[in-house]
Amino acid sequence: MLYDISPPITPGMKVWPGDTPPAREILMDMKRGDPVTLSTLHATLHLGAHADAPSHCGSDAPSIDEIDPSLYIGLCQVISVPVDRDGCVGIDEVKGMMKVERILLATGTSPDPTTFNEDFAGLDAALIDHLADAGVRLVGVDTPGVDPFGADDLPAHRRCLARNIAILEGLRLEGVPEGLYELIALPLRLVGFDASPVRAVLRTIDE
Repeated sequence: MLYDISPPITPGMKVWPGDTPPAREILMDMKRGDPVTLSTLHATLHLGAHADAPSHCGSDAPSIDEIDPSLYIGLCQVISVPVDRDGCVGIDEVKGMMKVERILLATGTSPDPTTFNEDFAGLDAALIDHLADAGVRLVGVDTPGVDPFGADDLPAHRRCLARNIAILEGLRLEGVPEGLYELIALPLRLVGFDASPVRAVLRTIDE
């Protein structure tokens, strides 16, 4: 069984304020008599379900094409975390629960991709160190970012950079039971870029 944990990309999708929303430019259209349909996507790379590159918050850090793609395929664990809006997920919410090196945290604080709510939950910077010490190499969230909206210093992003943890953001985890899955969420090989959209899916496994 597959769980599609990528939100649909539509003109109504809301992106981070000031970023580029998705728009389709139709260059050729068979309905107009053209031989093919051909279109261009204008959008931020931090669109829907996406992978942040280390270069997103580190000026000399690797871009998305330089990241080992095996990070985005393999055994992962979905954990539901009790957290309030405008709150931060801390160590206590996950302590002793991690079983594998890819962790997806379901906060339930940003469920609607057509509405950008600024009060989504972030991750405490100390949690990132705790995850890294436990062997976690990838963390995913169901929010637009691993940091709270107003955290301009990006403490969680910077700890992920320092501890070499890959980031997935914008996932749809509502309706996905806690447990172990196979994650498939490959970023595009965009040379020099700071992020990439992904088609993220979870495949059920026999534990």
